[in-house]
Amino acid sequence: MSLIASLLFNLLGFLLNLSGDQSGCCLETDWTLPSPSISHLIAVKEKQKLEVRWLSNSSGLKDGRNLYEIQIGRTENLTIVYSSNVSVHPVGSDTYSWTWTSSLPLECADHSVRIRRFYNQSLPSPWSEWMTNYGDQELVDAENNTRIFPFQRVLREGASTMLCCVPPRGVHITGMAFNGSQYPLISIGDRVKAISVKNLTIPARLFQGVLFSCNDTTAETNKCFNYISFPPQKPESISCSTTDLKTVNCIWDPGRKSNLVDPYRRTHTLHIANSDQEPIKCKESSCHFPAVPHLDEYNISVVVGNQLGEERESYCFNISDRVLPALEWTRVWPGVTNSTLSWIIQGNLSGLDILCQVVTNQESTIMVSCQSYCKVKLGHLLPNTHYSARARCAVKGKLWGDWAQPIAFTTYPLVTLDVWRRVEQLSSNSLRKVTLFWTPHVPGLAASNIIQGYTVRWTQGGRNGTEWKDNGQAQAEIIIGAGRCDFSVQAVVRAGSSIPDHITIPQTEDRENLLQEQHLSGNTTGALQLTWAEYDHATCGYTVEWCIVGTVTPCTLQWRKVPEGNNSLLLPARNFEAGYRYTFNIYGCTENGHRLLEIQTGYIQELKSVQSPSLVGAVRSTSSSVTLEWLYDEDDQAGFITGYLASVQEVGQEAAPGHSAILLNVTVADPRRKSVTIEGLQESREYTVYLSALTKKGRGPPATITIRTKANYTVHLVKILIPVLLLLCCTILLWPQRTMVKSGLKGILSYPAGMNIRTIEIDSFLHETSERLRSQTVAECVSCDIEVLDAGPPVSETTTLIHPELLNPPSFPASQSSSLSLSPLGMPIQADYRPQSAAVLWERPILQRITSVANQGYFHSMGEDFSETEQASPKGISEITSLESAVSLQESWSVMDSYISNDTLSM
Repeated sequence: MSLIASLLFNLLGFLLNLSGDQSGCCLETDWTLPSPSISHLIAVKEKQKLEVRWLSNSSGLKDGRNLYEIQIGRTENLTIVYSSNVSVHPVGSDTYSWTWTSSLPLECADHSVRIRRFYNQSLPSPWSEWMTNYGDQELVDAENNTRIFPFQRVLREGASTMLCCVPPRGVHITGMAFNGSQYPLISIGDRVKAISVKNLTIPARLFQGVLFSCNDTTAETNKCFNYISFPPQKPESISCSTTDLKTVNCIWDPGRKSNLVDPYRRTHTLHIANSDQEPIKCKESSCHFPAVPHLDEYNISVVVGNQLGEERESYCFNISDRVLPALEWTRVWPGVTNSTLSWIIQGNLSGLDILCQVVTNQESTIMVSCQSYCKVKLGHLLPNTHYSARARCAVKGKLWGDWAQPIAFTTYPLVTLDVWRRVEQLSSNSLRKVTLFWTPHVPGLAASNIIQGYTVRWTQGGRNGTEWKDNGQAQAEIIIGAGRCDFSVQAVVRAGSSIPDHITIPQTEDRENLLQEQHLSGNTTGALQLTWAEYDHATCGYTVEWCIVGTVTPCTLQWRKVPEGNNSLLLPARNFEAGYRYTFNIYGCTENGHRLLEIQTGYIQELKSVQSPSLVGAVRSTSSSVTLEWLYDEDDQAGFITGYLASVQEVGQEAAPGHSAILLNVTVADPRRKSVTIEGLQESREYTVYLSALTKKGRGPPATITIRTKANYTVHLVKILIPVLLLLCCTILLWPQRTMVKSGLKGILSYPAGMNIRTIEIDSFLHETSERLRSQTVAECVSCDIEVLDAGPPVSETTTLIHPELLNPPSFPASQSSSLSLSPLGMPIQADYRPQSAAVLWERPILQRITSVANQGYFHSMGEDFSETEQASPKGISEITSLESAVSLQESWSVMDSYISNDTLSM
């Protein structure tokens, strides 16, 4: 059917041609188009490609499209596996070429090709003869062994592929596997079988091969390995240069590196397009080749290829712009603080202006211009220090060359000394003892390894002196006069050199005045920050010296020098110990010597564990105060003493829960004061006093002492004299009216009949009361009030003065009612007790003056039993009222004495 359709299509095209424009050439009705003639069929089996070349044989026909139909048949049955119309252009005059890629390896079967041409895209020519590319069946038959194709070939990553098994005649394929997995069989011809594997991936293992296996009826398993990779990538960032104008070196970025090894890896070749040199075989990412004589401009191409394809990249450059000089070190001359390096420039670059750069490991850079031989001196180096230097060169204005290999060297050692002094005035004012201290500094080495000794020289008033100190000694004592003296100390070393250090001792008249110490403390990082006022005459900086305060044996003097212009110094905590006080003397360096500017003292860290004060044995005390004295060295402590705290506690007194038993605290704010007086104590009491030193951290451990206050006899005497004086005053005031008062009292203080009350004489009463009060313990007065009032109430008004407690007499049990009676004022009176009483009544027109004297006090028991009065007075009444009066403005004025109960006297 396809043949008939083709004939009909050709016939239709021919008729249309005849009915078209006849202006062209005339075709005879029995004329046919000539068929193409296939001249070559080239098989590239590694790439599974067929290249077809043919002649058109129709050069007289004008057809610009050159449309051809190409068919490819497989096996001896010519099964069409590809058919398509293609438009091709001639390679030569009448020669055409076309390439086809087969999905099946060409070794698996025969592949035949035929072609025909279309005139005006419609009129076809006859088909050409079939041309066949034969597979490897005959080779398999000759070997009589099943073969697998492709065999040891590189397959494209991510692509699909077909694999076939070609058995000998009479043998049939039973199964095929890829990496151990069975795949369905595809029949290719009579005996060839194939499988299709999709999306090939590179194995994630060191061995990159993939295994194909084939089973046949001979019960044998045939195996072969193939490889999976990816097409080459185009080279990137190509750069070429030369170091000597003789050899050109080119480098590039190869991109993704190949996963295969020889002989399957990529090939790299470099082509110089503007020369007749052969292609140059290169490495994966670099290539070098001899410079072409008299050629400045280079046009090169780098070609990368493997079995999967080929990539090419071009690059142009001028060789004079790509000169990167290379150098070679020749010699090093090390010194103490400098060294000299030399090198030569490789190649013949004498006609070029070269600039070189030298960098040390301390990041110092030196630029030098030179020709073929270069030399440079490195300065500002440290003595006895290891250094390394590297260098690179460039043609001025062009690119820098590569860094040369670093060269190492060591500078010679240099010994320096740091000298300080201590000056002591001897008993003779004209002589002083100077102690010199020094510390050697040898960077990178131990001083004992290279120092042999020290030479000490001094000059004073035209006289010179020299003293030798062996290695290991670090101080010297020298007696000098009162004038200025210049010292120098220099180390004597085995190799290298030594720089002497100088120090000047000022004359005696320049001694510093006494300065007040300033307190300082460590900062949050634990270091000590020293800051002092700037001294305008300190032309050579400052020196800070320190030592531990309070040590029995003087410690080693330490010092630190500060350059000019700085007035602060941070001392790290590792140089100090917590709890030790350090004194820092700050000197200003002048041309006439060092002058003491400030004294600062402090701690790196203050501690709470200070010592307890040492109390003096003799303690001065009174009835209400105690004076303590103590000894204390506030300088030799673990912190600054800010004062003292004395806490007083009464012996035997227990504190309530949640309260302190301390009665009072007394603080001494001056740490230099060593005594304190504690007041506000009670007489004849025992107290415990705790005395502690105070610091910023708190209260230190206390020193304890127990004392007793003295008795206050003055208070006793006053309490005795007050009632006596009051009674005496009352007697003096009432003596002119003694007759009237006596008669008035008799009327007021009259007793019921039958009562046997003994009259107490006032003198005996006062004597007895005085004797009892003398043995009592002094207590605080409740009140002692004396009032003198002038008043003039109306004549018709009557005033009565009665003690408040007498208005509400206390109640007593019923059992005591038989033995008690009430006084006219409501007070219970015992039957056998006869108080002194008096009553005076008279008339006065106006009361011109009222005097009221009241005394209230407490008395303790004297140890005697006044049984006859204990029940007569209510318990709790302890007042003595000297005089209570009721005044009547019309007719009378009365004075009444209160009663002293036995309860009151027994308290």
